[in-house]
Amino acid sequence: MSNDVYSELMSRLEQSEDEMIQLRRHFHEYPELSFKEKNTSQYIKNYYQGLDCTVRSCGDGYGMIVDIDSGHPGPKLALRADFDALAIQEDNTLPFKSKNPGVMHACGHDGHTAYMMVLAKNLIAIKDQLKGSIRIIHQPAEEVSPGGAKSMIADGALDGVDNVIGIHVMSSMPTGAIGYHLGESQTGRSDFTVKFTGKGGHASMPHLSNDAIIAGSYFVTALQTVVSRRIDPFDTASVTIGSFDGAGSFNAIKETVTLKGDVRVMKEATRQKIREQISQISHGIETTFGVKAQLDYDDNYPVLYNNPKFTEAIIKELKQAQIPQVTQITDFGPQDPSEDFAYFAQKKPSSFLYVGCMTDDGANHPHHSPDFLMNEKCLLIAAKAAGTATVSYLSDFDK
Repeated sequence: MSNDVYSELMSRLEQSEDEMIQLRRHFHEYPELSFKEKNTSQYIKNYYQGLDCTVRSCGDGYGMIVDIDSGHPGPKLALRADFDALAIQEDNTLPFKSKNPGVMHACGHDGHTAYMMVLAKNLIAIKDQLKGSIRIIHQPAEEVSPGGAKSMIADGALDGVDNVIGIHVMSSMPTGAIGYHLGESQTGRSDFTVKFTGKGGHASMPHLSNDAIIAGSYFVTALQTVVSRRIDPFDTASVTIGSFDGAGSFNAIKETVTLKGDVRVMKEATRQKIREQISQISHGIETTFGVKAQLDYDDNYPVLYNNPKFTEAIIKELKQAQIPQVTQITDFGPQDPSEDFAYFAQKKPSSFLYVGCMTDDGANHPHHSPDFLMNEKCLLIAAKAAGTATVSYLSDFDK
């Protein structure tokens, strides 16, 4: 890797840290939900006006790709950042607290977008000293199935791309830490809705009715055997019922109940086994209780697979770079949440890294919580990590 171009990029990023923070605070103050990020997308697009790059909309949402061509032959590296928020009412006292009621950047996507925009601007400034090209993927709708990645891929987001890098900030990891894992690194996800329909009636005459709540309750209980009795103990899986909608009156027997559930797996083979079991149990409830079961099952985000060779090459470069703000580079093991970056990783050898953003007081502010907080020092670390990997990639390391 060229020390001159690398040093120039690191210096530029340090001088741009305040800009990253201000951009992040703007996005945090004006969050938008998945598939509704119209204003956020336009703000990002406006940022690139006048810069020496090519920008185009991509996918069936508000995504866009930014191409940075060095003018020299070489590989094409894609860097991806997401920019959607969540349907959560913020419970913080920040001066830049969300101004959109019931919507909050509670997962750090505001920070992803801010550091990526500034990194891209500085990569544009030094592009003549690089080889090959860089594609910045600004992706909407990571939080909600089917996600924004699939339609962007279908619209050519990965055309000509050799490898993809993504980064997620993590409030569970100390600021200064960079985390990684090889192979299966984040769970695959499915979700389902099942509606049981019996016959409603008066609570004093249960023999004339067919109680859907009883059927739904047995369904919940039976689901507990899926992981405990059908999945290899050395495998990883979870099945959760997150919603049981059976609200009614104290003296009425419910005719219908609707349940919603979540499935997480670390092997794609396990996904199909769990689906078959849930389907079998729902049909068994139909027979046992004489109700009708309507099951809608959505297999969505795949298991996120980090290409070992590509990831190891990145980690080697990050360790050799000795970035001053980085205190540790550690294999933090597989992570529980799911990520639609996994769709990119299905198509191209990819690596998804983690950058700690724990607050200085060490308090717990978990992702997707109303009091999620980010240590903004993580923005420069994320930019430097992605910048280091990019300059190395477009110089000389073995892909």
